[in-house]
Amino acid sequence: MTQSQTDPAAEAALLRAYAAGDADAARRLASTYTPLVFAHAVRMLNDRAEAEDVAQEAMLKLWRQAPGWDAQGGASVRTWLYRVTANLCIDRLRKTRPDAMPEDLDVADDGPGAEAQLQAQARQMALEEALMQLPDRQRQAVVLRHIEGLGNTEIAQIMDIGPRAVESLTARGKRALTALLAGQRKGLGYTDDTVETSV
Repeated sequence: MTQSQTDPAAEAALLRAYAAGDADAARRLASTYTPLVFAHAVRMLNDRAEAEDVAQEAMLKLWRQAPGWDAQGGASVRTWLYRVTANLCIDRLRKTRPDAMPEDLDVADDGPGAEAQLQAQARQMALEEALMQLPDRQRQAVVLRHIEGLGNTEIAQIMDIGPRAVESLTARGKRALTALLAGQRKGLGYTDDTVETSV
């Protein structure tokens, strides 16, 4: 799901209103950005409780940044939050790597029957498990590009690298995911020689 770009001047005005004590601005900021930050953290960490902590921490950083926010600085609030969230997630992943998959993965309930739902859940779990085996930077690039739907230019800003480095990380990440999932092709219900690596 690709988020539409927002107007940096409007974002700056909203942050200034929040910094001046405007409760409506605070609600709008929270309702606009907290779900985005939380979803990104869940995809990076594969742990909802940790993702909630990261989302709170990222939003606190935004609240602290609000009084001095500079719209001319280049980054939109969304881009800035993606970068902060990704850095917080990488810090947590470096401290402790999860040993097991969480039991309560959310899977969309749009399958026609129990068998289709179980297969979709197995595919989701296999993808999440494979994503967690990628190096941090590759996982970040793949998640931002193929799950969050961001373009290479914005990912480059978030990751503080060049667009060509984004392409390289994304390509290496997708190749690694394909290799990690290749042995599970039949068990996941794929009948051709490709393994779907998108959510």
